[in-house]
Amino acid sequence: MSLSLSEDATRFDAALVGTEARDWVALLKPRVISLVVFTGAAGLAMAPGRINPLIACIAILCICMASGAAGAINMWYDRDIDAVMTRTARRPIPDGRIRADAALGFGIGLSVASVLLMWLATNLLAACVLGFSIFFYAVVYTMWLKRSTPQNIVIGGAAGAFPPMIGWAAATGSLGVMPVVMFAIIFLWTPPHFWSLSLYACKDYGRAGIPMLPVVRGARHTRWQILWYTLALSAVSLVPPALHLAGWLYAATTILLDAGFVFCAVRVLGDRQDADGTSLTGDKPARHAFRFSLAYLFLLFCGLLADHVLIGG
Repeated sequence: MSLSLSEDATRFDAALVGTEARDWVALLKPRVISLVVFTGAAGLAMAPGRINPLIACIAILCICMASGAAGAINMWYDRDIDAVMTRTARRPIPDGRIRADAALGFGIGLSVASVLLMWLATNLLAACVLGFSIFFYAVVYTMWLKRSTPQNIVIGGAAGAFPPMIGWAAATGSLGVMPVVMFAIIFLWTPPHFWSLSLYACKDYGRAGIPMLPVVRGARHTRWQILWYTLALSAVSLVPPALHLAGWLYAATTILLDAGFVFCAVRVLGDRQDADGTSLTGDKPARHAFRFSLAYLFLLFCGLLADHVLIGG
């Protein structure tokens, strides 16, 4: 009997450890990290010359650490509004599973470690851009823009657009036209991506007092902005082949993806709405646009990488 109790206690302790570990991982926003790391790795792979595989792996690890650190600081600062929003109320801090001060310390520690390691492993420029990206997301976006202006996503979108520049700088010690174009693509992709989400999470944002565009300017205005930004994104996504920085494979990929994204944006605009622009169909087009936007960015960068490797664009 005593052995059985001991085994049960061991299983219970293991379960607690596993649960706590998952909470700390959740604090890092792993879904966001995956896309950030991918675009950062794409910037590194697109850079001219060769980089030691071990150094490349360390650079990608630093980008991963920095993204998670910024996410942890974001969750620490937003714990009050996360507690009143349905989709975020179960996050580790508002749910009481992780202390706020511990989360902040974790985020700051990871931030410092990621920047120092990037500097030691690669170069000062990559470390500086990495550090600035953390500062921009954690301070400029989270602590300033998010609660003060409906343009929070437009300006704050720069935070998520830095990874290709970081990867390129880690590989070369400099920046060029291509990483700037990659930055611009992500920057313009961010508003239609998040505004599609905000259309069907509008009540959550309103309850938390966050001035997202649908809350401040209404759903109809937001639908038009989604379309305009999608058209701007489509134009900028064609800059690489126009400047001979990419070949026909990327051009074909982006034309197809742009057509799909514009189609989604047009459907969002044409969704059946009441007098104030609120969807009468449960915002299905907005949900579809949000999901397509995730696939869009991933496939666009896949096309860019494939073109670089196979065509040598």
